[in-house]
Amino acid sequence: MPAARLGVNVDHVATLRQARRAAYPDPVAAALLAELGGADQITIHLRDDRRHIQDRDLQVMRKTVATRLNLEMAATPEMVKIAYEVHPDEVTLVPERREELTTEGGLDVVRAKEAVGKVVKTLRDADIPVSLFIDPDLDQVKAAHRVEAQMVEIHTGRYCEARLPADRRRELARIVDTAKAAAKLGLQVAGGHGLNYQNVLPVAAVAEIEELNIGHAIVARAVLVGMERAVREMKDLLSHGARGA
Repeated sequence: MPAARLGVNVDHVATLRQARRAAYPDPVAAALLAELGGADQITIHLRDDRRHIQDRDLQVMRKTVATRLNLEMAATPEMVKIAYEVHPDEVTLVPERREELTTEGGLDVVRAKEAVGKVVKTLRDADIPVSLFIDPDLDQVKAAHRVEAQMVEIHTGRYCEARLPADRRRELARIVDTAKAAAKLGLQVAGGHGLNYQNVLPVAAVAEIEELNIGHAIVARAVLVGMERAVREMKDLLSHGARGA
């Protein structure tokens, strides 16, 4: 089984920069180093409140990222306009609340099917592939398929936060079932949120999951050993896990 592609989220490089409203560290430079370390994709989340990634970061990365640029964004008119103008390689629609520390759950495609469907159609009409960030739930997968998204990214947060082995196994089973259902419907499957060097392998071993987006753990490791090495360590871990599968 080939190793899952690694998308490196550099948002928290920008978080460190914005803590002092400084010019550094530069997430654009971090993205370049991540690619040198073997990243298959760069992921950034342009939030409504611009708490980390800024518009200029997106614009410069669109010109400098050599692999693929995945833009996470809310399904709002402002963000759709930005995506239309910048034309990333992929858009991932995510839920967003200003008061949250980080994304707390998946997009409720079942309840917001009409609104999400309109955004998906607008982006696809502009030749921008669309992924939906969803909880590991079969109804959400079916709804994502109905609105004609091309990919789902399964929220792995509950699995990552589980403390008891039984809870971890249960959450992993939900991820597996969701990934299998999505693949059967012809959707590409990604996973992300909370994954780190200690917990990633069971998720990476799910055959249907083609891509993993990992940010905080890699950026935290990069603070100690550098971005290029932190990414290479994760890539080596995923490759070793694939060989052992």
